[in-house]
Amino acid sequence: MIENKISIEGDETAKVLRGAMGHRATWMGLIYKKACEAGKGAEAEKIIQAAIAATGQFQGAAIKKACNPDDLREYEAAFLNKHLETAFEMKLTATKDRLDMEFHYCPLLKAWQDLGFADATCAKLCELAMEGDRNVAATMGYGFHLGDTIAKGCKTCEISFFKK
Repeated sequence: MIENKISIEGDETAKVLRGAMGHRATWMGLIYKKACEAGKGAEAEKIIQAAIAATGQFQGAAIKKACNPDDLREYEAAFLNKHLETAFEMKLTATKDRLDMEFHYCPLLKAWQDLGFADATCAKLCELAMEGDRNVAATMGYGFHLGDTIAKGCKTCEISFFKK
């Protein structure tokens, strides 16, 4: 059973960001649901994956221009901010060679849960959404590791970016 509960409340900027990310996740989830209902689920997965990958490449190119990619502490500063950290209830550890992120809440997952999607569908949508981060990493020239995810029923999401 997936447990995805807010523990940091009262931050208005985080609330707005959570709402915006949830709205984006609602679009994604409903596109996938409607495609599945039309018998086009596998095709939709490929299209969604490709679109999110392209988004990650676009975002990665902008981040690469905004920092020194040889230092993942600079990458962290260009990729994240305190409001995103609060919205996802992140714990971060950054060195010159690695950025480890631990998420304790996911507003995208919350939107999918609010739509009544089964846990397996939430896990599938999470996997598709991670194409963005995978492709940011690839564009930056980094390795990427996705460990546990809340959508798979784990306590946290574990994401790492690292020098190859």
